[in-house]
Amino acid sequence: MLDRIVAVVDDDIILLSELQQQAYKLAFEFKVDVQRDPEKFNELMKQVLDNLIIQKILFVKAKEDTIVADDNHVESEIESRINYFTRELGSPEKVEEYFGSPISKIKRTLREEIRQGLMAQQVRDQKIRDIKISRREVLELYRSMGDSLPTIKEQVHIANLMVKVKPGEEARQVALRRITAIQKTLQDSADFKELASQVSDDPGSAAAGGELGFFNRGQLVKEFEEVAFGLKPGETSDIVESPFGFHIIQPIERRGEKINCRHILVSLVPTEEDEKQTVELIKQIYDKIASDSVSFETMVEKYSDDIESKDKAGDLGWFPEDDLQIKEFQTALKDLKPGEISYPFKTKYGYHILKLLDRQQPRELSLDEDWEQIERWALNLKQQKEFLAWVEELKEDIYIRVDKIDD
Repeated sequence: MLDRIVAVVDDDIILLSELQQQAYKLAFEFKVDVQRDPEKFNELMKQVLDNLIIQKILFVKAKEDTIVADDNHVESEIESRINYFTRELGSPEKVEEYFGSPISKIKRTLREEIRQGLMAQQVRDQKIRDIKISRREVLELYRSMGDSLPTIKEQVHIANLMVKVKPGEEARQVALRRITAIQKTLQDSADFKELASQVSDDPGSAAAGGELGFFNRGQLVKEFEEVAFGLKPGETSDIVESPFGFHIIQPIERRGEKINCRHILVSLVPTEEDEKQTVELIKQIYDKIASDSVSFETMVEKYSDDIESKDKAGDLGWFPEDDLQIKEFQTALKDLKPGEISYPFKTKYGYHILKLLDRQQPRELSLDEDWEQIERWALNLKQQKEFLAWVEELKEDIYIRVDKIDD
């Protein structure tokens, strides 16, 4: 199908391809099977179109108020999203197959979407920043909602000990031999950009010929930056080792303390032996904790690779048990009692042992126990109501045309 305009907002347009890409992204996040549930996907399309129109309206307002989006923030968000989809779908090729577009086109669409989204978000934040709610308003809303008030689901307070499968020396040597062969190919006059798109293990940049976009000092790992900022545009580095693997770097352009580079990455891939050693280690850790010869907290401090929780004895906080995003966590916690630990299990992040610190049963919201949560909920409702009313006022002064999306 040829691309076409599905909506016009002021002097900006919304294309069918833009709408579809965002709808596919939303379908992916909400686990909607596009082929088996076309009605649900059409609902998502309409929802996305409504949101895009609001975003375009706020974008118009942002331009009037001379609000801009930071380029580094835009590029960082693009890479983050591409990496997320690649990780979840398995490869850049799978991402292209899912969205029906090459990575380069997905990035172009994302770039403008993210830029406008960040500008629109600033407008929204400025509008709702000064909206407050009184205690009387919270009480009135609480009482008026009656039985329709949200309930607190069953909550679990958990701690996590995670051990990653780390590549050993054998994996390092395999990667070193591969990057050395790539370096030889470059020295034989191969095109850096073309070669990067063929062989680089960085899914976020390979499709763009290894190009990372502009970044400042301090944004990337030290080993990479020291070499990148020491080269002139067009020069090619020697082999550089970082926590991500081995790189070959080629700066494209430098603007003061900002630089845009291409790179080729060869990642270290753990071997079967590395996996076996990790499994053996996590079992030994479990046995020591289960036999009470050492505490869970001590083993977290010594072995856990979960940077976010390691300094907090593995504490991840409270979560609604049914809403845990890592399904393996739900399974591991199912029959645990407070104070007990799970048997080791594997996720895509590594091997885990969970400790159930506490569990709360489902209950109704209580003014005495949940005032802060009720107040936040009430404030969010008020902010959303006043924000949407303001958007309707903006619409009166902006040309908007919407076509049917199912023609």
